[in-house]
Amino acid sequence: MLTMVLDIGGTAIKSGLYDDGELSAVRETPTDAKMGASHVVARAMELIEEYQKIGRFRRIGISTAGQVDSETGRIIYANENIPGYTGTALKDVMEKKFGIPAAVENDVNAAAIGESVFGAGKGVEEFVCLTYGTGVGGAIFANGKLYSGSSCSAGEFGGIVTHPQERDIIKGGMFSGCYEKYASATALVERARQLDASLSDGRTVFSQMDRPEVRGIIDGWIMEIIYGLITVVCMLNPSCVILGGGVMEQPYVLEQIREKLYRHIMPSFRHVRIEKAMLGNHAGMLGAAMLDFHE
Repeated sequence: MLTMVLDIGGTAIKSGLYDDGELSAVRETPTDAKMGASHVVARAMELIEEYQKIGRFRRIGISTAGQVDSETGRIIYANENIPGYTGTALKDVMEKKFGIPAAVENDVNAAAIGESVFGAGKGVEEFVCLTYGTGVGGAIFANGKLYSGSSCSAGEFGGIVTHPQERDIIKGGMFSGCYEKYASATALVERARQLDASLSDGRTVFSQMDRPEVRGIIDGWIMEIIYGLITVVCMLNPSCVILGGGVMEQPYVLEQIREKLYRHIMPSFRHVRIEKAMLGNHAGMLGAAMLDFHE
């Protein structure tokens, strides 16, 4: 069945049409997330209307930033990357607007679903998926199924406290001292900018790796990734950890994570495989197509 799929992120909205294992008409549109939830929802609707001219789809699957109640399709919590997004009844809004079933899931959960069906998690019963981008997101698969927790918020690995000395929720917010603040791609770029203002994005940072001071920043950031993974692996004992996000396309990053993580965990956990997500930018959209639409 032809399905409209969207992956709403802090930087871009990825969109396309899904049918029988294939995506078509894939495009990427700036989210302009800082303009707030109303703008982001309106932009998503505009995209859907444009796709109506391409094909007659019968369902809308949405992968989105923020914690999501997958039953109601409501955003339980979202940080200030999309101001005012918390509480948005995204499923209801889309169904009322377009008159067809819609399903909504957290972006990393959707990516993990995609990887479980089409990618690095195919055939794996126990795995975790983490993505490193604007923030750090996570998802847990147990007994071959997505584990959502008691309130659809399991896998919020970005909230692991890795720097307790920096914890100050009054001045720094709920994520102060947390994994996300140090291990995200955003954190890498911010640190690199302090060295050289021209290092304004991840690709530029890695293009300058031959500079010892830049290499030092990258290596320090990789250790921040390791600190969180130690906790995740020891707590959940997965057979596989799938790492996603644009920065994981850099071979050096995955190589260093594999080498360093095993040194920092007990031998009984070293069977865990560290894999790069296979589906790239399409993971969230493919996962969104696999959601339960309650038709």
